[in-house]
Amino acid sequence: MAERVFITGMGAISALGTNLLENHQQLISGNSGIGTLKLFNSKYAETCLFGEVKVNNDSLQSQLNIFDAGITRTTLLAVKAFDEALKMSGLSLNELASQQTTLIVGNTVGGMCLTDELFADANLQSSESPFTQSYDGGAVTLFLQKRCNIGGICNTINTACSSSANAIIYGSRLIKNGLAKRAIVGGVDSLSKFTINGFNALGILAPQHCRPFDEQRNGLNLGEGAGFLVLEAESVINNKTVFTEIAGFGNSNDAYHPSAISPNGEGPYLSMMEALNMAQIKPEAIGFINAHGTGTENNDETESAAMQRVFSKVPPFASSKSKIGHTLGAAGALEAVFAILGLHHQEIYPSYNFKQPIAATRLKPNLSYQKKSYDAVMSNSFGFGGNCSTLIFTNP
Repeated sequence: MAERVFITGMGAISALGTNLLENHQQLISGNSGIGTLKLFNSKYAETCLFGEVKVNNDSLQSQLNIFDAGITRTTLLAVKAFDEALKMSGLSLNELASQQTTLIVGNTVGGMCLTDELFADANLQSSESPFTQSYDGGAVTLFLQKRCNIGGICNTINTACSSSANAIIYGSRLIKNGLAKRAIVGGVDSLSKFTINGFNALGILAPQHCRPFDEQRNGLNLGEGAGFLVLEAESVINNKTVFTEIAGFGNSNDAYHPSAISPNGEGPYLSMMEALNMAQIKPEAIGFINAHGTGTENNDETESAAMQRVFSKVPPFASSKSKIGHTLGAAGALEAVFAILGLHHQEIYPSYNFKQPIAATRLKPNLSYQKKSYDAVMSNSFGFGGNCSTLIFTNP
């Protein structure tokens, strides 16, 4: 019989806070981390809002005691959340070095946060800079693996905005199939000119606070951050305190458009149904949905349509992106952490900036912090190319 998979540690850094406690406190207090850029130089700093982590690279380096040449902000954010998750789980050096411990990281930007340096190096406008090795898509994973001497499978996943949700799924599958006993999984991305300019070219950067699931929504706020979780097989957790169990997951591909989901939300529908079937629970058992909820015209209407196909009565749902922005490769893991915090503390968190339902679906997200008793939470993450992933967590 396949191993059950439990979460024994979590770490988070986002526009809401630099650790798990700060993020949780801000979720409860109803604050948003979205605002104007203070630490990142962009020509769109005055015209758009972002979910920027409120700590500079020098401070992160000092806190983490990392002064390696060529270190990027992406790696620093990852280490901050990664270290917190490891400390909480209590994994020993021997356990980390075991071939039964794996590391899976979701990431889209990587060293591209150094857009100007990358351009100069690639076009031979500079002598080789200390950042050359950081441009690789797997640079963050390699740094974490070397730093902690992780002995098992290490891999990097880039499926756009579902990257770190898929990292969680992959780590869970390794454990369930007997290829690992522990998996450190998560994702990270930092703000970069590459992504800011790219999303601006797509015409989906919002000039104001994003408005997920609102009829007048007009785009997303880009964000940055990192979230990591420690997954452990039931056979090795012994008497550890656990947050939750990964009861089900699903992944599908909408295969409709390079950057849009089909009008009836086929991919999201299939990923949600697969997760429910794996968890062996009925749709009405879900007490809260952490929706993908980007605030873009296509996503919110198609996700709403998919939820209505899955649920005869859609449960309370909200978008974390209205608080921290769209953190791209970190979104799946960070929002899974938020969903687990809600389940663990029996809370549901609000979506912000909503005024008017989408005419075609009439769904209204949860708009206030509430205490609520429930046993299962769903978290959705959908990426460009139609890669759709759903996670279901249940009380242990």
